Amino acid sequence: MRKIYVFLLIIGNCGMLYAQDASQTDTTTVEKKSFFKRFIEYFEKSNEVNNDKRFDFSIIGGPHYSGDTKLGLGMVASGLYRIDRSDLSISPSNVSLYGDITTTGAYVIGISGNALFPKMAYRIDADIYFAHRPSRYWGVGYDAGRKDYDSDYDNQVMGLKFDFLKKMAPNTYLGITTNVRNVEGKNFDDISLLGDAKRSTTAVGAGLILSYDSRDFIPNPYKGIYAKAEQVFYPKFVGSSYNSSTTELVFRAYKQVWEGGILAFDLQGIFNWGDVAWNMMAEAGGSYQMRGYYRGRYRDKNLIQSQVELRQHVYKRSSAVVWAGAGNVFSKFSKFELDQTLPTFGIGYRWEFKKRVNVRLDYGIGKGESAFYFNINEAF
Repeated sequence: MRKIYVFLLIIGNCGMLYAQDASQTDTTTVEKKSFFKRFIEYFEKSNEVNNDKRFDFSIIGGPHYSGDTKLGLGMVASGLYRIDRSDLSISPSNVSLYGDITTTGAYVIGISGNALFPKMAYRIDADIYFAHRPSRYWGVGYDAGRKDYDSDYDNQVMGLKFDFLKKMAPNTYLGITTNVRNVEGKNFDDISLLGDAKRSTTAVGAGLILSYDSRDFIPNPYKGIYAKAEQVFYPKFVGSSYNSSTTELVFRAYKQVWEGGILAFDLQGIFNWGDVAWNMMAEAGGSYQMRGYYRGRYRDKNLIQSQVELRQHVYKRSSAVVWAGAGNVFSKFSKFELDQTLPTFGIGYRWEFKKRVNVRLDYGIGKGESAFYFNINEAF
């Protein structure tokens, strides 16, 4: 879970800057002027590239709002680094410590990142998090999501995902993945919506990943292709609540269509097999895919979703985006119904905090609902 919403408020080093100003003068007016001058200079220089730094560290944070979590405050401590500092042709590695708390009582804390080794011979991706979120549950399937009736409950999640990939050919990687998730549902208003399902479930699994990645910069690609096929097995004998497996297929492409304009395409399929818990099913919605929908309102064993987004540089560090997409949840392929496809479209604003690392504000519109999102990095 890499979700963390932020918006144009730099709080790192503020206390240190104020302390420095106070030690240099006894005049309150000069203190404030010097502090804000330093504050503005931090903004102005935050996107400058400094390859002399071994670890380019920044702290960003601020208020955010979305339809499901309401008003909140988030923070990200992010660092860029290179294992091989002599090779500037590959993207830098990155690591982020993130945290978030909202007025609904939701909170999350976690650490994520990827390590890119010399000549991209190996790659490690990791994400560890703990989250608590007051949520809503409609049931499983498209028809359940269309109903007006749902149950409030508290959703508590602990997750760990670790991928180790080896380069097998140019831009091509093969590796192993481990995935552990414990999801606990508490305080249901109407527990009858669960039926006989367990409130709390655990999934412990491992599997294989085959990927192709020619993106020029992972957080914000201007060109290239990313494709992934991932198969994970969750057997009961290693601690999973049910015997199940998940297949995930991803294809993304990026192309510059004119000066300052990037066309980005995303296609994803998530397919669950065996006995799948209600809280482990594929969910539509959120701040990355199917923006505009409450995440989890539409859920089922299988999900296919796609989106195309035009990203246009406007002026200096400001850019704008428009997107359109669609998604469909279904229990099995024989039950796939084209007329149950959910549309999504929207617009967004981007501000470049660090070089090619954007803070984003999106407004997504779905079928009968919409939502605002503040976040860091592109949606895909």
